[in-house]
Amino acid sequence: MKIQARTAIAIALIAALAGCGGGNKKARVASDIAASKVTTIGVNAYLWKAALETLSFMPMLQTDSNGGVIVTDWYVNPNQPAERMKLTVTILDADLRADAVRVSPIRQVLQNGNWVDASVQAATAQKLEDIILTKARDLRRVTIGG
Repeated sequence: MKIQARTAIAIALIAALAGCGGGNKKARVASDIAASKVTTIGVNAYLWKAALETLSFMPMLQTDSNGGVIVTDWYVNPNQPAERMKLTVTILDADLRADAVRVSPIRQVLQNGNWVDASVQAATAQKLEDIILTKARDLRRVTIGG
């Protein structure tokens, strides 16, 4: 009888919690775990991982997960050997937000045997930021299972 009474009380408590928004606790906990501020590093973990994955084809010069800075070394595209790029990616926040990532590209071209600074199209940085943000959102979506 005591077991049945406890079971009935437990069912009543579960029903009461479900009625006040506490019923989908598993989904809420998963969402909390995947929340943008949950991180063991100094910046948003999804943005950090997405930035590293996006730039994985480039040699890394410096990575600082606490400060949120990734600096690549010079990368020469085999299809354009007279041009090279270097990127600095900064994760600015613990939240997964569109303005929490900044990409600063540097481009040089080979002229008369010397590397000379050249302009970078404004869209280049924006496209890279968009790629990182999209990948970070996908990583978060996979983590929370939705």
